[in-house]
Amino acid sequence: MQRRQFLQYSLATLSAGAAASLIAPAQAHGLFSPDPSSPTDAAAFRAMRRFAELPFGRIAYVDHGRGKAALFLHGAPLNGFQWRGAIDRLTAYRRCIAPDFMGLGYSEVPEGQSLAAADQAAMLVALLDKLGLREVDIVASDCGVAVAQLLLVRHPERVRSLLLTNGDVEIDSPPAKVKPVIDMARQGTLADATAKWLTDRALARATFGAAAFHAPDRLADETIDYYVTPLVGTPLRRQQYHAFHLALEPNPLKGIEAKLKRSQVPVRIVWGASDDIFAMADAAYLDRTFPQSRGIRPVPDGKLFFQEEYPEVIAEEAKRLWRAG
Repeated sequence: MQRRQFLQYSLATLSAGAAASLIAPAQAHGLFSPDPSSPTDAAAFRAMRRFAELPFGRIAYVDHGRGKAALFLHGAPLNGFQWRGAIDRLTAYRRCIAPDFMGLGYSEVPEGQSLAAADQAAMLVALLDKLGLREVDIVASDCGVAVAQLLLVRHPERVRSLLLTNGDVEIDSPPAKVKPVIDMARQGTLADATAKWLTDRALARATFGAAAFHAPDRLADETIDYYVTPLVGTPLRRQQYHAFHLALEPNPLKGIEAKLKRSQVPVRIVWGASDDIFAMADAAYLDRTFPQSRGIRPVPDGKLFFQEEYPEVIAEEAKRLWRAG
């Protein structure tokens, strides 16, 4: 694969871009080291992994903490491990559940299972039913933001609050910079490009890392491995990795705005302001669309997956939203 195409893919999958709030860059030094008193690394997160047998397949998830339930929805090409730092800080306040979407992470689904956002939302409802949970607070990123909105409009009684970070909105789904990635999936080259990160971690940091994180040099080998390994491990998983991206078109949120405008669920928006895939204009759109929006908190240095670098911001905003709600 040509280097230019690979770089285009990495940048398209991830981010860089705009505006305000005061979070010192030094706070990013906690990257991938959650609460120092009890950090969750890849081995610990792997040990917590459970599986739910659902009509959709064998769905991987982590269930940690106590109290009312919070559901953490990850982005692509990540999995529930994205939320480890926030979960470490929130287990005293919520029962934190972080599933892996079908086609990503460690969930195992049969060949031919639809991986569209609407089916991901249906899978989550089945998971909540399996766990005996009536309602949840949702924290979402990237494609998980689209799934969260679909779950809200289809099952409003299941959603207590929404904390939304950089991700899909009706006017920007899929965003322009993701379309080259979809083309790679269509051509069958996306999995091979991603697999290179397992043998060339420097490449992973220089492309994926630089596009998605403020401090890509701190992206640990074990983090790269935990994300990439399940995506490319078998021919079926590679096929499903492609299918996941192909399912991003057509726009899964088409026509949803009117329903969101009727929602009375409290919403808080925390947005990486240096992301040029999902720009601050997308955050502003959410803020004016949800009647019960609690406003926007920009994270100045935040790129697409800032949630890993600034887990304390996610935890702080989640606790504030949950108290208000």
